[in-house]
Amino acid sequence: TGIMFASEMKCLIDDCDDIQLFPPGHYLELDNTLADYTNKNKLEFIKYFNPKWDSPTYSKHEDIDKLMGDLRSTLIDAVDKRLMTDVPFGVLLSGGLDSSLIAAITSRLIKSKPSVWGQNLHSFSIGLKGSPDLKYAKIVADFLGTIHHEFHFTVQEGIDAIEDLIWHLETPDVTTIRASTPMFLLSRLIKSLGIKMVLSGEGADEILGGYLYFHNAPTDLEFHKECVSRVKGLHNFDCLRANKSTMAWGIEARVPFLDKAFMELAIPIEPSLKLDKRYVGYSVKIEKYILRKAFIADEQGDPYLPDEILWRQKEQFSDGVGYNWIDGLKGFIETQITDEEFEVSIKDKSNDMEDIPKNKEELYYRRIYDKLFPERQDIINRWVPKMDWDGV
Repeated sequence: TGIMFASEMKCLIDDCDDIQLFPPGHYLELDNTLADYTNKNKLEFIKYFNPKWDSPTYSKHEDIDKLMGDLRSTLIDAVDKRLMTDVPFGVLLSGGLDSSLIAAITSRLIKSKPSVWGQNLHSFSIGLKGSPDLKYAKIVADFLGTIHHEFHFTVQEGIDAIEDLIWHLETPDVTTIRASTPMFLLSRLIKSLGIKMVLSGEGADEILGGYLYFHNAPTDLEFHKECVSRVKGLHNFDCLRANKSTMAWGIEARVPFLDKAFMELAIPIEPSLKLDKRYVGYSVKIEKYILRKAFIADEQGDPYLPDEILWRQKEQFSDGVGYNWIDGLKGFIETQITDEEFEVSIKDKSNDMEDIPKNKEELYYRRIYDKLFPERQDIINRWVPKMDWDGV
């Protein structure tokens, strides 16, 4: 017996009877006098990364102007650090707030320093024809003056990629697969252009409570706890998606919002500043308020982004690439699994409530996953909103 480590599960499936995730921010302490490492109780994971933001309480900020200045400078520094490269690079641009801010900051920075492709930033977006993301990404690209690359995909192309995608992702999670498919297809196209690295906007929604279900948080404290929980689970979901969708094609994704300094500053911000309605013209609360307000304009009064982008409401990536993507995907799966098959699958797993597929889409992905990674269901994580909040 022995113990093995790998960066991906697929490296271990033929050699290991038991596989478990090595938790981030930990090291493993082994008792070398033990001959048998198959007993999980003999493996002790020691947490060494203990950031200040991993706290059940949030901070109060009296000087909002200073906070906004700190947010702005810290995020700019985070982007600047990730521009240390000697390979062709660009930015992923969905036209949402997060990717657009990263693009805006990057565009400004490279104009003041030499880069591999000169001082013109390349931006990349993908969607079904006529999708919201393509529309708004083009607005941002025109505003910033980037060299913009717009790619279209079809529902069938997305469906055809799913099995390869699950092989790379190593998860059957519905939300992850829906959002990863266009990113996976986009990464292949970016690679064909010779790009080696891209900047992306992952992390802001977890740090600042940007998902729409955060509007239903019963208290500020619950809001904050959910932010911390989401950040700590990023390796299972959004970071997994971004990393594996891009690295499947040999592209490195860098994520400035997950810079340590930015996280230390932004995660403890009080929820009333993350979700607010103080911007003129809004009658309802808008997510990531303090970030939007911090980047209205620079010290010279020049706007970072057009208002329609800066104050655009959150849209899930799998929706933004085109609402027909999910509808088409579900329609296809309906032709692959009958009602009777679905009912049988529920009965087969009736003794394990956690393992019961919630719908045909989940069952479809599970079948592919089980074929690729047999008997590895115990390490699956599912992305779900805070279901015990009223109205979620």
